[in-house]
Amino acid sequence: MKGKIVIFAAVALLFAGLGVYLGHRQTAPLPAEAAAVQALLAQTMNDSSGTPQSLSQWKGRAMVVNFWATWCAPCVDEMPELSALQQELAPRQVQILGIGIDSPANIAEFGTKYKISYPLYAGGMTGTELSRRFGNQAGGLPFTVLIDKQGAVRKTYIGRLKMDELKKDLASL
Repeated sequence: MKGKIVIFAAVALLFAGLGVYLGHRQTAPLPAEAAAVQALLAQTMNDSSGTPQSLSQWKGRAMVVNFWATWCAPCVDEMPELSALQQELAPRQVQILGIGIDSPANIAEFGTKYKISYPLYAGGMTGTELSRRFGNQAGGLPFTVLIDKQGAVRKTYIGRLKMDELKKDLASL
């Protein structure tokens, strides 16, 4: 009887490990498409005040592009830190952009309620498609992309950002 329990426990651990591995593999971002940055910069999106803005205005600058939603708690939690980081990065010509996977009305309300120091855009379904082009096949939020000033994707992050890791990656730009 004791031998059967040991075998059962070993098989259970094997399947648990396999489940964790496959789950991580399915949610880990894929490499970004070659034209993902060009697709991003070709967009015109409404900012949080409803004014259409061409994202090509950011061409030639290093960017931290954060895909988020008002209903996503980890997204909202990291926004004050990203806002503070934008203040630090401004002299280095690095721009944080928030692309909301949400309705324009929700983005506008959020932008009015919270004082975020970087531009927020209403991306909606276009934002979802853009995040997929950057490798976010699972559609998880928050999803963040680090782009250098030459327009190359340097790194992607799925889930709540670890600011120390992001700052270290930004220092290598």
